[in-house]
Amino acid sequence: MKKTTQINPYLFFQGQCEAAFRCYEQCLGGHIDARHTYAEAPEPDQNPPGMDDKIMHIRLAVGDWVLMGSDSPADYYQAPQGFAVSLVFDEPAEAERVFNTLATDGSVTMPLAETFWADRFGMLVDRFGIPWMINCEKSG
Repeated sequence: MKKTTQINPYLFFQGQCEAAFRCYEQCLGGHIDARHTYAEAPEPDQNPPGMDDKIMHIRLAVGDWVLMGSDSPADYYQAPQGFAVSLVFDEPAEAERVFNTLATDGSVTMPLAETFWADRFGMLVDRFGIPWMINCEKSG
């Protein structure tokens, strides 16, 4: 039997994980198939103060693609840097829709536009602090 390897982004938040994943679920058309709070942990008395209602683990499935995340205790949180979650679309209109949705209340670092390799390419940081690259490669 052939072993399957998956590479899945795992995102960390400062208390907005559930709101972010609800946004991503709606925007990307996926579904959250796992959601666990710190209070659900086997030893909730070991949780950092104020974290009981925060997300310890969440999983969003979009087709064959998986995005996971959690809320970090304040002492462990580090702002995202040095990466972006890359989304690739077949249709420019879908790339535009997702880009515009994720950019709402965030910041655009490169406007969505045609490039020499793509019908549409752009970069942004969403309102939750997560960097994204949206790409719709040219066909043929």
